[in-house]
Amino acid sequence: MSFQAKTIQLNPLFEKACYLKALLQGSFLVKTLPARVVRLLPLLLGTSLSYADQADNSQQALPEIPEVKVSADFRNRPELDTITSITVISAESMSSRNIQHLEGVLNAIPNLNYSMGSNRARFFQIRGIGERSQFVEPLNSSVGVLIDQIDFSGSASIATLTDIEQIEVLRGPRGTRYGANGLAGLINLKSYDPAPDYDMKLALSAAEYNTASISAMFNLPLNDQVSSRTAISRHRSDGYYNNSYLNRADTNNQNELSIRTKLLFDLGQQNNLLVNVLHADIDNGYDAFSLDNTRTTLSDEPGFDQQRSTAIGILGHFELTNLNLVTIGNFSRSEINYGYDEDWSFTDIHPWAYSSTDHYFRERDNLSLELRLLSNQNSKIFAQSTSWLMGIYHQRRETTLARQYTFASSDYQSAFDVESTALYGELETALSDTLALITGIRVEHRTSHYVDNSLLTFNPEDTLWGGRLALQAQLNDKAMAYLSLAKGFKAGGFNTDGSLDEDLREFQPETLLETELGFKSAFYDNRIRLRTAVFYALRRDQQVKSSLLRSRPDSSTEFIDFLGNAAEGTNKGVELEAQWLISSHWQAGLSIGLLRTRFDQFINEFGENLSGREQAQAPEYMGTLTLDYVADTWFAGLSLDAKDDYYFSDRHRSRSRSFLLVNAQIGLEAEHFRLSLWGRNLTNQVTYTRGFGSFGNDPRKFYITEPYFQFGEPRIAGVTLEYFP
Repeated sequence: MSFQAKTIQLNPLFEKACYLKALLQGSFLVKTLPARVVRLLPLLLGTSLSYADQADNSQQALPEIPEVKVSADFRNRPELDTITSITVISAESMSSRNIQHLEGVLNAIPNLNYSMGSNRARFFQIRGIGERSQFVEPLNSSVGVLIDQIDFSGSASIATLTDIEQIEVLRGPRGTRYGANGLAGLINLKSYDPAPDYDMKLALSAAEYNTASISAMFNLPLNDQVSSRTAISRHRSDGYYNNSYLNRADTNNQNELSIRTKLLFDLGQQNNLLVNVLHADIDNGYDAFSLDNTRTTLSDEPGFDQQRSTAIGILGHFELTNLNLVTIGNFSRSEINYGYDEDWSFTDIHPWAYSSTDHYFRERDNLSLELRLLSNQNSKIFAQSTSWLMGIYHQRRETTLARQYTFASSDYQSAFDVESTALYGELETALSDTLALITGIRVEHRTSHYVDNSLLTFNPEDTLWGGRLALQAQLNDKAMAYLSLAKGFKAGGFNTDGSLDEDLREFQPETLLETELGFKSAFYDNRIRLRTAVFYALRRDQQVKSSLLRSRPDSSTEFIDFLGNAAEGTNKGVELEAQWLISSHWQAGLSIGLLRTRFDQFINEFGENLSGREQAQAPEYMGTLTLDYVADTWFAGLSLDAKDDYYFSDRHRSRSRSFLLVNAQIGLEAEHFRLSLWGRNLTNQVTYTRGFGSFGNDPRKFYITEPYFQFGEPRIAGVTLEYFP
């Protein structure tokens, strides 16, 4: 009887839900859903609305969505006050997906894509802009990667998520804040800072494919002025491939150790000093391409994807009489080793077969120093209407490379040093009580020196500038709109292969001019948060990666990759994110990224005119829908990640697959422990994370040109136990 009464009560809500479903029927997200999921939309939406209505009728005050501050911003502003399109992934969101590495959450971030060709994702694209790989040539990153303020751009294999508090993705040019490493945007990982109270946490996880993880965190106050926090984790997995030739299931394995230690010194008067020490030892295999395009490989000499990094960072905040002072100093040393079996097989597979390996061993030292002065209430200028900041930044990076290649007569060795110094400043002027003008500029001078053991040398020198001009309108105390014009830049460079024609040796800096219109707001007693942005970007002197294909005497082929200013392009799109605290037990989230890219002018190395074609690594849509439930002891979560297909490269027509991934967890939480059962990619969707399409590598087919793909994570299920005394 009670069940029937409840059903009758929900009927009007299901009518509303069916109406909402009809409105969504033509959207890209619904089109990607399986038919059975679409049929369930009225049920899912109706259930959500019922809980919302029940919450409205309840006399109990509901909690608000917590405020998030952005550590990558100059002034650590709340997310809703930050004048840029930004996604912040919380520790709770990472935990709900039970992921160990940054790559596990990338599908949930609008207009952020990544490229594999390695064991872990370390090359990223924001709004269709970014690198896809690195071999011999020095690399200037379009997407910056910071881990606790330490620069690991282009080397994000160590982006494990041990004790990470939040991931911040800032989209669009970072011309004022980050300069040459922020043409397309920035990915910033921030770990938890030490707290004044004792705390600890232990976690164990086990899953399919011999996957096991263990981690421990200890927060120890040393005295009234000094607190420490240490987190250690070890992750192991066989990976998701089988090598039939070697009869092994671990040639694409993961073996990852991460240690983070922080010391926080309270110097009084709001002054503090934070010392951060990081050590990571990533010793992964790399055996991910098959001649048959399956998860069964044939390599007789599987490759590796390794990174060992040690870093120390110092961050100081000091409040002086008339201004605030921020000091940032970092040093990191990394060994980055990468190698693969070039033939993907063994010599006896066919009489025409060849055997080759290609190995790269890099050592990289990076030192950066930054001094920033910020106004406070006592030092505003122009009749107290304008806040200001100014800073100086210096970086020196030294990289050595040794390449061991089967077809080279000797090892290739090179040394590459980059030194850059930048001056930057920003003004924020109140034009009225609700309108502010923000102006910023950065001037950066870069000098580089390159030499290799064939006596090839390059010494480029550039002076680059970027910045932004923005209007911010405070519509009310919970709503803000902005309009910005930003210029980003990326340094030029050179190609090191001595057989290239002279006009292909060097290339010029790339610039990005982008207009963005955004709106951010909190509604419904801060139980709904909405962020949306529309952008239009012009790329000039666009750096495009191409490659030449040359035949060896044994009829096999080799690549000669090179970069050039081969194109101009247009990138435009929309980003929307929403959070809804439906009730005290239910919360939903939605994120959508729409992207349109094209080459305005581009003739590739084969003389083909690709003007009008979309750019590589630029899916036209991405979307994520989440639903989480929390009770006194039980919790559950469901997430759907959708992504369109896209070109893997600008030099061939091989494309990825569109997909919809279903992830879920359910668990029990008590006073001192948390147990969760979880699964990712529950429908076992086949996904591609890297692809080639301009050569043949199978001697059994006489090396005819065909596509080859690297596969993403298959269905995997596991259990995680956390203990916190």
